[in-house]
Amino acid sequence: MFYTKSQWRNFLKGRAYIDTYRCNGCGTCTEIDPEDFRINENMEKAELVDHEDGFRGQVEMAVSMCPKQCIEITE
Repeated sequence: MFYTKSQWRNFLKGRAYIDTYRCNGCGTCTEIDPEDFRINENMEKAELVDHEDGFRGQVEMAVSMCPKQCIEITE
């Protein structure tokens, strides 16, 4: 599995990660929670915004609404 730098930091901190192989870049997560997700324009996939103090938006809603179910909270 390939992780961006931000995804790897979040995975190691026990927060969340996005399976970039399953992500189709639809942007559902960024529409629901633009504070915590963005589209990586090079990969055309979703990625987590790295916040040192944890999530700021509606991550759980983004996880549940992802059509590919490629976002996991690893707490």
